[in-house]
Amino acid sequence: MSESTMKPLVSVQNLCKTYGGEKRLFGGSTQALKAVDNVSFDIEPGETLGLVGESGSGKSTTGRVLLQLEAPTSGDILYKGENITGLSKPTLKPYRRDMQVIFQDPYASLNPRMTVGEFVGEPLEVHKLGGSRREREDRVASLFTKVGLDPSFMKRYPHEFSGGQRQRVNIARAIALNPAFIVADEPITALDVSIQAQIVNLFQDLQDELGLTYLFIAHDLSMIRYLCHRVAVMLRGRIVEIGPCDAIFENPQHAYTKALLSAIPVPDPDIERNRRPLVFDVGANLPPEDAVLRPVGNRHFVLEA
Repeated sequence: MSESTMKPLVSVQNLCKTYGGEKRLFGGSTQALKAVDNVSFDIEPGETLGLVGESGSGKSTTGRVLLQLEAPTSGDILYKGENITGLSKPTLKPYRRDMQVIFQDPYASLNPRMTVGEFVGEPLEVHKLGGSRREREDRVASLFTKVGLDPSFMKRYPHEFSGGQRQRVNIARAIALNPAFIVADEPITALDVSIQAQIVNLFQDLQDELGLTYLFIAHDLSMIRYLCHRVAVMLRGRIVEIGPCDAIFENPQHAYTKALLSAIPVPDPDIERNRRPLVFDVGANLPPEDAVLRPVGNRHFVLEA
């Protein structure tokens, strides 16, 4: 699907995740729900792919299944050319070091019984890295500095921090093992608007410094446009459009993408007062089962029957 000659770091091929459908004890079966329906995309080294769509579209499920936090119903996930789908926990452990996640709620992601220094240093102990205890502490201190936190905060507990500081702690933990790939699952949604830009800038700085590759899941399209190289738009578990950021924002092809972009607020009260966002009836415009992604430009694809 990509015209680039660079070998992808991550390749998702025909990924499906279905919940329900199990047989009941006394006959019949539960209703099956396709949370992710035949999704395919590549992410190249050093690239940020933005994944957008309304709540319930399957964005977070895609990220969790990609990391093998949940088993896919079908499809393949290739990391650096190796198929990691369905690997056992011991076999998957080396990949865990290289693939990290940052969740939406910065407080729920932290262990309230651990100091933040212990929390950030825990992956080093699990993977037996960092040398002695003193060397691990020095490594954690350097991670705190890297994400904009004072190393003297290492002895504090999560409840002593603001939301933005907690998310910085989670980012420090995510980069502790020098990963190549990070799934950021709506990492700025729970933060104040004034803090969101700081965290996005931190993501960008770390990518430039460490050569990180991101799958960035978000609702905020303005942040997606600022941070991402390409964008994939999801609707009811399917990608309906994917392409370079400029192509998606300046020349959207799918009606759902156009409706999403038309809902972005304009920072001018006169324009905003008279503006009419496009309406997209999801129920009446669901793509047919046989719809496929077809090229409409350079690395730009749209779902068409």
